[in-house]
Amino acid sequence: MIYKRRKRRFFIPAHPRRLRTITILPSLITLINGICGFAAIGLGAHGSDKFALAGYMIFFAMIADMLDGRIARMSQTTSSFGGQLDSLCDMLSFGAAPAALTFRVLMQNFPHLFGEGTFFFSDFFHRFIWLAGAVYLCCALVRLARFNVENVEDESAHLVFYGLPSPAAAGVLAGMIVLIEHMKKDPATQTALFLFLLKTLLYALPFVAIGTGALMVSRIEYPHLANQYLRGKKPIIHLVWIAVIVALIWQTGIQMALVVCFGGYALTGLSRRIWNRLHTIHPAAVGVSQNASESAAVDAP
Repeated sequence: MIYKRRKRRFFIPAHPRRLRTITILPSLITLINGICGFAAIGLGAHGSDKFALAGYMIFFAMIADMLDGRIARMSQTTSSFGGQLDSLCDMLSFGAAPAALTFRVLMQNFPHLFGEGTFFFSDFFHRFIWLAGAVYLCCALVRLARFNVENVEDESAHLVFYGLPSPAAAGVLAGMIVLIEHMKKDPATQTALFLFLLKTLLYALPFVAIGTGALMVSRIEYPHLANQYLRGKKPIIHLVWIAVIVALIWQTGIQMALVVCFGGYALTGLSRRIWNRLHTIHPAAVGVSQNASESAAVDAP
């Protein structure tokens, strides 16, 4: 009797249902990003007691935004549909939600800033609040549209951003809002110094919204920290930042740490650009100086 030897299958094909689940998972995480942005808008419209929770929802949207692309690349299910869906959810979570929440926080605290009376400066600041929210929203739209057009499949291109990323800009505003609400409710902060700091943060919030919007549409380079760490590029300055974050959370709480981390990241690219401009000699100036030195050498006896 002859027995036929069965061939072993070393590569078992994935079940269609399991493969479909893996494909859908990144899109579901992307939708969670959009749901968090919608929840932030709804909580901000609910009242001042929900402002801090609305700010945290923006940070939850950031976590989902970091996970969806990573899972899609690990499962090899990246697609143009996923990229467009991610961009639309980013617009909701990091564009519309921070702008609406900033407007609501400032309008809610408007009597605290100027009192019940109306005068020229208060009326001007009231209109300036509208302008700041609109500028931030428009800059986020331009930033995401430009990213969709310029985004390429080259892996080396994902190590830097050109312009402040919209999640980082939203983190600056959401961190300030979370800190403001924490200072308003914490009894330990009800001193003259902290009340002055609270009013300063409220006055600065619309200017920060316009500033982060301008950084989003700029061409300033910002490092893609997650990709640089995952690919083994770990500059020592990043380790210093991690130590600073841990120390801030330990000493001052997570609210202050969020403001320092996202604000520091936003200022890092700008300060590097200013430093390079101040310490880089223009090639034309170098040529003029060389020509002048050569002519002086020729004229010398």
